[in-house]
Amino acid sequence: MKLVLYLVAAAGIAVAGLLVWVRVAPSDPARWHVDPVVAPDPATPNWARIQPGEIVAPEGTLAARLEVALAREPNMRHLAGSLREGWASYVQRSRWIGYPDYISLRILPHAAGGETLAVLSRSRFGRSDLGVNTARLARLRTALQGD
Repeated sequence: MKLVLYLVAAAGIAVAGLLVWVRVAPSDPARWHVDPVVAPDPATPNWARIQPGEIVAPEGTLAARLEVALAREPNMRHLAGSLREGWASYVQRSRWIGYPDYISLRILPHAAGGETLAVLSRSRFGRSDLGVNTARLARLRTALQGD
């Protein structure tokens, strides 16, 4: 019986340690601030993209509109770069556990005039994001197309 209690306690400590690590793990911009145009697709299925050409806007308008849309997202924090300069990355953490997702955005000139957007949104940990990255980019599309 004592052995079972020790095993349960050890498992509880291991889970608690893992949850603390997920919440406090540092976000290295050198690793997570990637160019979404050339970054390869992650090996796990917990990511989503907006390809260049899916969203087109008048020249000089996307950066300000993106700043507003991203400010509406809960637990979103700037990681590196600048939307005004055309390339930025953000980290957004889940509400309860604090799982980090990384969102890299790049504003590009569009061939037909105006500008377009490339986005890569991906989870740092695990294999499944339960659709969080796809839902995030759907909200971003709606915000940018609704303005």
